[in-house]
Amino acid sequence: MIVDFHTHIFPSSFRNNREEIFSYEPAFSLLYGPPGAKMVGATGLIRSMDEDGVNRSVIFGFPWEDEGRFKRHNDYIIESVQLHPERLTGLCCFSVKTPDAAREAERCLNSGLAGVGELAVYDSGLTTEVISSFKDVMSVCAELDAPLLLHVNEPIGHNYAGKAPITLSQIYQFIKLYPSNRIILAHWGGGIFFYGLLKKEVKDVLKNVWFDTAASPYLYRPDIYRIASEIIGLDKILFGSDYPLLRPKRYFEEMNAAGLTNEAKEMITESNAERVLNLKSQI
Repeated sequence: MIVDFHTHIFPSSFRNNREEIFSYEPAFSLLYGPPGAKMVGATGLIRSMDEDGVNRSVIFGFPWEDEGRFKRHNDYIIESVQLHPERLTGLCCFSVKTPDAAREAERCLNSGLAGVGELAVYDSGLTTEVISSFKDVMSVCAELDAPLLLHVNEPIGHNYAGKAPITLSQIYQFIKLYPSNRIILAHWGGGIFFYGLLKKEVKDVLKNVWFDTAASPYLYRPDIYRIASEIIGLDKILFGSDYPLLRPKRYFEEMNAAGLTNEAKEMITESNAERVLNLKSQI
């Protein structure tokens, strides 16, 4: 069993008319404006899953600013899960800055989605104001015992579309403000797991935090699997491909290059996700 924790799908109405949306949604234009930016639907994702040996994918959309767009997209996620319950698990997505964010989270979670994400703020860092804007959504997640997947990135290094001006201190403050929530930090958490080596505080602060591997082949050497597992533990790592940005096989190759045991790979690609999302009851 292989679970891909990080995939994006879009309904055909968005895939076929992306250019019409660019002027209204700057973040969408930033990520999907380049000619090579891929967009797929549920059928295309499942076809790829079959080719790459992935049994189940966690699916979500985009953090739209417009209420109509994020509701239509979340409805598509709900419908896709209902059509393929044995293959797909869904998260709901929206701009956390919208006044209806918490209501939308509650609506989607009560409609069968398993969590919230990938929430992202691309035009700023996780400022105090932005972190506070998550409050009502985090309350809904805590009440319904739903995890939240947050887009973060490393604060230094090369630039790329979607790399936000986020600092490790901001990520840390976000986690500290919502200690009772289960949080998954995308893209290896921007490297914040390294500070799990500190003797005081950090390990406890990260107790309800997991890290997905999305875009890892573009960002890190394969050694990150071994190093991260030594610092934070294998049980905290979730395989996520960021499909269709990258195919899962790229990650499997890097796990092998890192010298991971079969037991370690099983934890990263299966059992950790089953525990975070209670997938055992769905399989």
